[in-house]
Amino acid sequence: MTMSLNAKALVLSLVLLLVFLLGWHLWVEAQKGPGVDMDPEYAAMLGIQAKGGSAMPGPLDVGKSIWEHLADPFYDKGPNDKGIGIQLAYSIARVLMGFTLAAIVAIPLGFFIGMSPIFSKAMDPFVQILKPVSPLAWMPLALYTIKDSNLSSIFVIFICSIWPMLINTAFGVSSVRREWINVARTLEVTNSRMAWRVILPAAAPTILTGMRISIGIAWLVIVAAEMLVGGTGIGYFVWNEWNNLSITGVISAIFFIGVVGMLLDMLLSQAARMVEYAE
Repeated sequence: MTMSLNAKALVLSLVLLLVFLLGWHLWVEAQKGPGVDMDPEYAAMLGIQAKGGSAMPGPLDVGKSIWEHLADPFYDKGPNDKGIGIQLAYSIARVLMGFTLAAIVAIPLGFFIGMSPIFSKAMDPFVQILKPVSPLAWMPLALYTIKDSNLSSIFVIFICSIWPMLINTAFGVSSVRREWINVARTLEVTNSRMAWRVILPAAAPTILTGMRISIGIAWLVIVAAEMLVGGTGIGYFVWNEWNNLSITGVISAIFFIGVVGMLLDMLLSQAARMVEYAE
């Protein structure tokens, strides 16, 4: 019985993971040698070699740290000591709020741009100028005008999430087959009904692709934004672990960031499959 493509891909992924972990472990072991008697991570910060240790933690150390975080993810021992579950919850909430606001603005505006060639050409210079601006470049302006670090982070998510959704929605609407629109007009379908029953279903896969890109960018940006504003969130957790000289904690946080990002992408990917259609 031959293996399916998914099964082969899974086996190959596991092999690559094992090779990576083995290489990581061997590299860390090779770094160990004679040195001063102190914590390896702290010694690395000082630019010296610790006795019998490596500045970079090995996969077993990181695995132990991840297990400790998962064992009690929702503890709260003060403003600077919260569980990984609480920090992720803060970050996910900010991302979802900014992402939802961006969808509320981008999808209707993208519809209008896609259905109006004149408005599309008029809006194109503004989109092309604002789209390349780094989201973090908006943070000082947001902090100055909004004067709230939490709302400023949400605004940064909003401003970085809006462009992929706007562009993909406009492209999807403008790319709907003319034959379908002509048939709807022949049947004297109203514009609002045509938008809901013809254009939206046809453009939905492209719109969801834009949303999938946006959620990835939003999750990417929130980490950097929370490093700047501090307080709560996975970005603040990473920065706090760095200040505590815990490279193991930083790598563990990177693992959690990647897993959550993958789950968000899988969620929208599944939604995109549900609206796919064959012409």
